[in-house]
Amino acid sequence: MSNSTETLAGMETPTLGPTGRPVREFPVPEPLTSHGPARIITMCNQKGGVGKTTTSINLGASVAEYGRRVLAVDFDPQGALSAGLGVDNHDSTTIYDLLLNPKLDPKDAIQQTSVEGLDVIPANIDLSAAEVHLVNEVAREQILHRVLRRVVDDYDLILIDCQPSLGLLTVNALTAAHGVLIPLESEFFALRGVALLKETIEKVQDRLNPALELDGILVTMFDSRTLHAREVMDRVVQAFGDTVLETVVRRTVKFPDASVAGVPVTQFAPEHAAAEIHRQLARELIARGAIA
Repeated sequence: MSNSTETLAGMETPTLGPTGRPVREFPVPEPLTSHGPARIITMCNQKGGVGKTTTSINLGASVAEYGRRVLAVDFDPQGALSAGLGVDNHDSTTIYDLLLNPKLDPKDAIQQTSVEGLDVIPANIDLSAAEVHLVNEVAREQILHRVLRRVVDDYDLILIDCQPSLGLLTVNALTAAHGVLIPLESEFFALRGVALLKETIEKVQDRLNPALELDGILVTMFDSRTLHAREVMDRVVQAFGDTVLETVVRRTVKFPDASVAGVPVTQFAPEHAAAEIHRQLARELIARGAIA
């Protein structure tokens, strides 16, 4: 199908996507000849319910489909990523254990998922106590970094799914990461919080992790039928320009259905538009150089 429409003068004009930019087809990435070291990306937004976990699960699965080795780190005490990938997060070693006990081998906490090439380090409610235990530790902002550097050579991508907070755990994730991906619900109040999040990212860049990059803002839960969603999209693009990814995630019931089944939507409904949009997201981030 052509990504253009004909004008009355016979000239072709590009079809515009939801962000107001011409629709592009990102190429299927070439297979890798070797694996590692991983680029670490933190999925971050202090507002809850914006699609962080859904994006982490389905982006990780999509990147793995393209032959990359992916490790998803559940860094939210709610353990939604662990549940969404169908792994045990109660009778197993979790990220909380690794943070508190440096003698533990992170590889002992890693669990395989139903997706080939996608592994996960689980979390559960115990993680909610981590900030209290870590507050008096030396270099407390770098503890997650020390955990992940022991497995970074085994993967091409490590995705950290943060809790909706800007506390010590999120600062740990930003300090450990090479890049940040911000899922942003197409809703006005979600937009207001991005300035605070960017301020936190800049502080981490200044004081703890100068190499940290903003890989992109991903608009989620977009409904083009509503004027409100379109207005929010316009404001996001106006404020952040090319930082806003061209891929836009639309609302669909397939995401919660897949979560209940404990598999990514790419497995639950592989032909559905929700699955394809995350494959497109993976291709765009690879094309942008955010992922190998």
